[in-house]
Amino acid sequence: MKKISCAKIQSSKALLLAILKNRSFQKKQVVLSSGKISDYYFDGRVTSLTGEGAYLIADIILEMIKNDNIDAVGGLTLGADPIIGALISLGFKKNLPLAGFIVRKEKKKHGMQKLIEGPLIEKSGRVLIVDDVVTTGASTIQAIKAVRKQGAKIVRVIAVVDRLEGAKQNIKKLGLKLEAIFTIKDFK
Repeated sequence: MKKISCAKIQSSKALLLAILKNRSFQKKQVVLSSGKISDYYFDGRVTSLTGEGAYLIADIILEMIKNDNIDAVGGLTLGADPIIGALISLGFKKNLPLAGFIVRKEKKKHGMQKLIEGPLIEKSGRVLIVDDVVTTGASTIQAIKAVRKQGAKIVRVIAVVDRLEGAKQNIKKLGLKLEAIFTIKDFK
């Protein structure tokens, strides 16, 4: 893994893109969770699970949502987990307090049998749903449906990278707009 010089790159977004290109984007054939074969793979966690990657992602998203009065941020485990942690931590430091929550892929079969882990989302709560990479949006939609079932209002949906393979259109069918920091076009 190459080090990237912060001195050469001015903006958080440009630095994040350079890091993602270096660490998370690979040109190789893989089978995606949808079963589709792709000529490239994007592993957002390789970046979001580093201090600099987590910080930059959170810094950019907090700037995007700073005027939205968001109460809570969450998404489907596992891609959203490090982003949520970074957002709630940096949000606290920047005086933009956020509660975090994680949506399980299926309801826990023991204990409290929760589908959503973390502080209880208020019915009047304003929520941000995040994800690292979206293809068709299935994972993000699963999180959206779980949060809606709790009665909270989803205000924003943000992904780090949109592969431009239907997620935006599928999420739009739910009356929401998917925003992405980057699209796959930024990596080709």
